Amino acid sequence: MSRAVDLRLDAIEPAQDDTVLNVTVVAPPLNVVTTEFIRDLDGLTAAVDTDGTPNGHTPIRGGIMQEQSKQTARRSARGSTKAPERGGTSQSVGHIAVEGQAGVLVARLDGGPHALFDASIAKELKELVDRADRDPDIHAVVFTGTHPDRFLSHSDVAWLQKGGTGFPPINTRIARLVARTARLINRVPIVRTLAGMTRLKTLLQLDSFHATFLKMNASGTIFIAAINGSALAVGAELAWACDLRIMADGDFVIGLTEVLLALTPGGGGSQRLPRLIGTQQALVAVLEGRPFTPAEALSLGAVDEVVPQEEVLARSIERAEFLSLRSKKSLGAIKRSIYFGSSLSLEHGLQFEHAEFLVRDQSKEAQGRMLEYIATTDATGELPLLDRETYARALSAGRIGGSSRE
Repeated sequence: MSRAVDLRLDAIEPAQDDTVLNVTVVAPPLNVVTTEFIRDLDGLTAAVDTDGTPNGHTPIRGGIMQEQSKQTARRSARGSTKAPERGGTSQSVGHIAVEGQAGVLVARLDGGPHALFDASIAKELKELVDRADRDPDIHAVVFTGTHPDRFLSHSDVAWLQKGGTGFPPINTRIARLVARTARLINRVPIVRTLAGMTRLKTLLQLDSFHATFLKMNASGTIFIAAINGSALAVGAELAWACDLRIMADGDFVIGLTEVLLALTPGGGGSQRLPRLIGTQQALVAVLEGRPFTPAEALSLGAVDEVVPQEEVLARSIERAEFLSLRSKKSLGAIKRSIYFGSSLSLEHGLQFEHAEFLVRDQSKEAQGRMLEYIATTDATGELPLLDRETYARALSAGRIGGSSRE
């Protein structure tokens, strides 16, 4: 059994249907977001899997928009035929060139002559992370910039400026409600597609961007930032969403400079930087809009290594290959326990870790390795991990014993 739903900000009117979930979307004006809409959208998304299929594998049939939204869609279609805007800092459409099909992939961030992050790079980043997460043969992704002296400069300011226009003034409380709305809308593909034709487009893009970073943190794939030059604002935020950061030595900087444009970090920097270097150090740097030199970043813990610029990519690939030898599923469990579990209370964090441990303990891969470890201990009279040579071989191979990965 499923429902036909008319999505509005002021009401949702359900109706019964035996075959499909009919979603009729009425594009919401931002200034009338209500808690009732959030509640009803919560109810809808609870009945729909994240891939857009309702529980029970019932298909979704898209509905129609009201006349206002149709006009918006027509304007968007007409606008798509125009030449790209050249105002502000916008110069070209960004692109990620991916090298490799399995093992360690190298993703080259091409933000044009100014190395800018834009909506195109955000979209391709999401697609790459989704692919790397679900493909068991992809074990690591190394990001680096195509610009000779920049990893990513910052976001395309013209993109950001345009995204902040056309809305009524809102306060922080309403903005949080709207942000939650975007998260719920992004969970239902048909709703996301239609809402993307409205003024909510930039908001949905930002929410999707955050979701991409969170998937990187939860994935068994290792993500490494080969920071070949300066990385400001979102460039730094992408690096800090990675698992390791290897930065070029030289006249480069990394940090959050949004306050100088009367903005605040929007890609997770205000949350991830304090977790890396501590609250006070992060607070002072972000308040000032002052980035770190490579030496400062290394000393504080904002990057993991600093090497000569010509060695950045090779060293990053070396680290990626080393970590890729370990079980991808175990790496994912470890990352989730640390990224998400360690920010919980101790009691809840231990429960989080326990759940991840139980799943791995029952896996065929872990069971095989543990049985081999027990057999080796019985045969030699020594614990393999306490034998220096055996332990050194295990570190190099990413596993102890000969059992293969799942």
